[in-house]
Amino acid sequence: MARRDMFTSGLEMQRSEQISRREAMRESAERISLNKRIHEHEEHFKRMNEDSLMHTPEFVIKPRSHTVWEKQCVRLHCTVSGWPDPRVVWYKNNVAIDPVANPGKYNLESKYNVHSLEINRCDFDDTAQYRVSAMNSKGELSAFASVVVKRFKGEIDESLPAPRHGPVSEYGVTFKTHIVDKFGVSFGREGETMSLGCTVIIYPTLHRYQPEVQWYRDDVLLSPSKWNHMHWSGDRATLTLTHLNKEDEGLYTLRVTTKSGYETYSAYIFVRDADAEVEGAPGAPLDVRCLDANKDYIIVTWKQPAVDGGNSILGYFVDRCEVGTNHWIQCNDTPVKFARFPVTGLVEGRSYAFRVRAVNKSGMSHPSRVSEPVAAMDPADRARIRGTSAPWTGQIIVTEEEPAEGIVPGRPGELQVTEATKNYVVLSWKPPGEKGLEGVMYYVEKCVSGTDNWQRVNTEIPVKSPRFALFDLSEGNSYRFRVRCCNSAGVGEPSDPTEATTVGDKLDIPSAPGKVVPTNNTDTSVVVSWEASCDAKELIGYYIETSLQGSSVWEPCNNKPVKGTRFICHGLMTGEKYVFRVRAMNAAGLSQFSPESEPVEVKAAIASPAPPYGITVLECVHDSMVLAWKQPTFIGGADITGYFVDYREVIDGVPGKWHEANIKAVSERAYRVSDLLENKKYQFQVRAANMAGVGIPSRPSDTFLCEEWTIAVPGPPHDLQIREVRSDSLVLLWKPPVYQGRDPVNGFYIDIKEANAPVEAWRGVNTKATEKTFIKIKNVQEGETFVFRVRAQNKAGVGKTSEETEPVLALTKPGTKEIVVDVNDDGVISLNFECCDLTPDSKFVWSKNYEEIADDSRVDTETKGKMSKAVFKSPGEEDVGIYSCFVTHTDGASSSYTLSEEELKRLLQISHDHKFPIIPLKSDLAVEMLEKGRVRFWLQAEKISANGKVDYVFNNNVVSQGEKYKMNFDKNTGVIEMTMESLTPADEGTYTFQMQDGKATNQSSLVLIGDVFKQLQKESEFQRKEWFRKQGPHFIEYLGYEVTPECCVVLKCKVGNMKKETSALWYKDGHEIKADEHLGFTEGVLKLEIAQRDSPADTVDVPRRLKISKKDSGVYEVVLKDDRGKDTSTLNLTDQGFKDLMNEVFSFIANSSTPLKITSTDEGIRLYTFVNYYNDLLQVTWHYKDSAIAFSDRIKSGVVGEQLWLQITEPTEKDTGKYAIEFNDGKGGLRRTVELSGQAFDDAFAEFQRLKAAATAERNRARVAGGLPDVVTIQEGKALNLTCNISGNPLPEITWLKNDREITSDEHCILKFESGRFASFTITGVNTSDSGKYSILVKNKYGTESADFTVSVFIPEEAGGKKK
Repeated sequence: MARRDMFTSGLEMQRSEQISRREAMRESAERISLNKRIHEHEEHFKRMNEDSLMHTPEFVIKPRSHTVWEKQCVRLHCTVSGWPDPRVVWYKNNVAIDPVANPGKYNLESKYNVHSLEINRCDFDDTAQYRVSAMNSKGELSAFASVVVKRFKGEIDESLPAPRHGPVSEYGVTFKTHIVDKFGVSFGREGETMSLGCTVIIYPTLHRYQPEVQWYRDDVLLSPSKWNHMHWSGDRATLTLTHLNKEDEGLYTLRVTTKSGYETYSAYIFVRDADAEVEGAPGAPLDVRCLDANKDYIIVTWKQPAVDGGNSILGYFVDRCEVGTNHWIQCNDTPVKFARFPVTGLVEGRSYAFRVRAVNKSGMSHPSRVSEPVAAMDPADRARIRGTSAPWTGQIIVTEEEPAEGIVPGRPGELQVTEATKNYVVLSWKPPGEKGLEGVMYYVEKCVSGTDNWQRVNTEIPVKSPRFALFDLSEGNSYRFRVRCCNSAGVGEPSDPTEATTVGDKLDIPSAPGKVVPTNNTDTSVVVSWEASCDAKELIGYYIETSLQGSSVWEPCNNKPVKGTRFICHGLMTGEKYVFRVRAMNAAGLSQFSPESEPVEVKAAIASPAPPYGITVLECVHDSMVLAWKQPTFIGGADITGYFVDYREVIDGVPGKWHEANIKAVSERAYRVSDLLENKKYQFQVRAANMAGVGIPSRPSDTFLCEEWTIAVPGPPHDLQIREVRSDSLVLLWKPPVYQGRDPVNGFYIDIKEANAPVEAWRGVNTKATEKTFIKIKNVQEGETFVFRVRAQNKAGVGKTSEETEPVLALTKPGTKEIVVDVNDDGVISLNFECCDLTPDSKFVWSKNYEEIADDSRVDTETKGKMSKAVFKSPGEEDVGIYSCFVTHTDGASSSYTLSEEELKRLLQISHDHKFPIIPLKSDLAVEMLEKGRVRFWLQAEKISANGKVDYVFNNNVVSQGEKYKMNFDKNTGVIEMTMESLTPADEGTYTFQMQDGKATNQSSLVLIGDVFKQLQKESEFQRKEWFRKQGPHFIEYLGYEVTPECCVVLKCKVGNMKKETSALWYKDGHEIKADEHLGFTEGVLKLEIAQRDSPADTVDVPRRLKISKKDSGVYEVVLKDDRGKDTSTLNLTDQGFKDLMNEVFSFIANSSTPLKITSTDEGIRLYTFVNYYNDLLQVTWHYKDSAIAFSDRIKSGVVGEQLWLQITEPTEKDTGKYAIEFNDGKGGLRRTVELSGQAFDDAFAEFQRLKAAATAERNRARVAGGLPDVVTIQEGKALNLTCNISGNPLPEITWLKNDREITSDEHCILKFESGRFASFTITGVNTSDSGKYSILVKNKYGTESADFTVSVFIPEEAGGKKK
């Protein structure tokens, strides 16, 4: 039931499917019919329409693909028809090409329906698919062409696909890949391990996204193996070559592929031979491979080594090793020269590895790298084994019929000699055409040409494969060969014999390559090209060798043969000259060497420079503009010879055609473009040129309006350059503005800021404008990056700023050198500068004050290798200045040296010393007295060798060692001396010591004539006498005096050789004043005090004055005597001697003075100073405003005790100023000063006024001068009359009091005041009532004073009694 339901369901599904097919066929037929009707209608409409000529674009000629070398130009052409005229757009990898965005790169032209795209100076990035699209109102059509830009062989991976551009739909982003920290050209040696690595930066970074990283060698993709280990860490790709062999030499390329395209980087790796085990042995063969592997034999091939060890290679030995064992078996008994060898005697089905060794007469090479394993079996069997794992396809394929038994096979076909050498011949044929034959095998027969005597070669074992190698043939004989098939049914008929084959190398050694042409590439590499070998068969490649010019030592440039006729030889020494030679190679051997090339100096090749940039306007008038621009960042390896300027007018924002502004190149980076139209807008572009050609133009400048500048201030300076960059300083150079403004430029201001700082960070370097066009900027922060700009000023003000410089890092580059001044042995002064980063095109440019030295009349410049020097011809004051040296084609190598007047004088002195070398002297010839009056002439040389010689000359006559002259020359210390016992009048003259030490000479003379000689002779005699004098008691120091700090004068002398019996007698003016006997010392000091200050008891209330006076002057004498003799010392203290003594005393007094001070009195202002001691002979001078004061009644001076004062009575403003007191000590004197002015004067004057007022009040107040007794005792009845003097101004008022009560004048008591002076008190007759206490009181405005007296009246009879 279930089966029936399944069957019914299947029928329904079939029926439904048939219905659906039928409906689909009907709809399709209707659609075809409708399309046909529409097409017929359109055709009819076209025939009836007047625009029937309009049609879609059509490519009459499509662009074709091109393959070009780098730096070549390529042009793509196409011809397009269509109406209306199609609009043509060119695309690169589906991105429209914009020539304006890439000035100079692309050039588009369209003329007469012929459209072209020109790509200038192709580089690797121009490898792409280009599409040209033609579009009009009728439709659009595109055509495609590919451009492949190739580097020379060995430098590019031609198999790499074109990169994809644009955003990636899978991720929605465009990846940008940068390869940094790259490996460079490297050199290794066989057996070493080498790692190649690059850092890969992919932006943006996506989590878990991994690019495809691949490594290539010579355009062949590498796979991980025991020889190659690859690693990707996420940001760094590494390839490790575990065991270098020459097979590893080649161009290595890293390719990093993302969804947006790929980036590659390549560098060449060279592998040199390992050191031979035997000196002179050849290098190991390389690239061992197995070809034509069969059941019976395997053909092993290899490549000959580049190094033969200095002797020709005799041949090669092939070794085999069965896989799974370590047992190597040599396959050939004698070396084979042919680089191909069939190995026989193999076991069918087993795998083998092979290696090859080279041998010459010196010995055997290292074995080559082991080949890949290969199995000894028929190729068909090998293919069948490889295909056993093929997937099931649902088909049964019958590959072979069942073998037919009992049938003898037919004849083999197409027998031919595939390879013939003098060691072996290889035959190949096709099996018989019959199918299904039972296991067919073969017999090979040979026959000497010209005979019919056939011999079977393999008589014992038939051959299973349709190929066979024959050995043991006689070299030079001709043979024919044939083959028979056999099986179990029998042996078949022989094949047709081959043509006669002569045993020998069928493959000839290639002819020598042709002309070798080396060209510069980099500063360590040279591109070598050559003419290929003529009619070379089976050419494997070429070996290139190089040698220094003039040397016979040749070194291989490559150890792995190259197939092209061009190769880059690396690892050369910059500046050296090399020659090259090439030889070709095939399996037969190496050719003869090509002719040697012309010598080539290793230096960087040149290319046309990059575009200039930074175009600015320096000046503008009504019909011209002055432009400035910056030097290209890449100058192409050669000096720029000039610039070309183009301009175009811009109308309403639409630029016109370019026009040449100058036909002849301009050398400066500034140029005036003339013949412009006023008030028109222009754009400019600049191209740089060098000896390689004219570079591509710069980007179009900003649009500038041509109108007359009328501003008063200057235009911008230009051509800013930075030199001598150090960690703390640099030098900035510039050129003045072209537009001066209303007045000439009179200075410049320099601004600085950090490169990344905002505009507000600009700050000035100099506050005062500099007139020079260079400045050394100091104290910059180390490690910071700065930019600079310059402004010019004139009388009107500061002008426009220049363009800012490129950022510069304040850091001293490693290896930076400074200019060193040198003076050679000939006295030539030179400035020397060394640069270690030279390129072949580098030049040393010397400047003075940063202007290149063009006049060689003062300085010569010369350069040798890395050193350049500026040599002064005749140094003088005109050579003073700043000398600098700048090295072109380097990273700013420069330095400067300031030659000042002082430095020039120093160098000239050194130059003179070098021109005329002298033996330097520590001291010139001098004379000195020795003991006993002997005379010693001596000098000391600073440095003199053991070969030094001295001549002793007196009055031009050489004197020698003898009784009179004693000579000594100590060569260790350089002391040269000659001694004489005494001097006689005959010894007056000139003494000279003449020295010679190799080239250096010197002499020193001493003239002893006239008074000089007499003085020396006298001194000699004196010293002789002195020697005898000192045999007894004598004076070590003669009599002298000393003034102590207490101003005491002490005579003293130092004596020696004393004993107890020696006496010392003191005399003054011939009179003995003191005697010292029984002295208790052998050597000591004798003293006599002749002046003392007052003792304290004598100086009460009087100044402490020194007792020394003129009476102390005289001639003092000390006499020493005993039984050995006597000695006398005299001191004259009269006249000048006494004056000198007093001056020294005065000096002590002056030094003890206190600073000059100011005080006030009631009379005026007093200036004073105190001294510790005073002497009446002291001379003091007072000064006012540096002039001696003329004393008067108003200005007086004096001495009070130890105070010296100057009194200014009634001072006024005219008395202000500087006052000084000068102590005269006979020498310079001592001056104390004080400033009486300002606040000091005001304070002193105010105090004077106060004291004056107080004194006036005291002087004019009312006083009772005297005349009144204290007590008056009087007898009753007597008259009492008392009178006293009264003073005061104004006249005082007088009041009399009795018992403190005022009394008035009456008849009894008469009170009078007469003449304004006398006050009288009179009682006509006293009585007892008059007794009491009386007072007189005087008073005026200045004060009051009273005087008291008591009156006692007694009665006579009471006399002696009680008083009343």
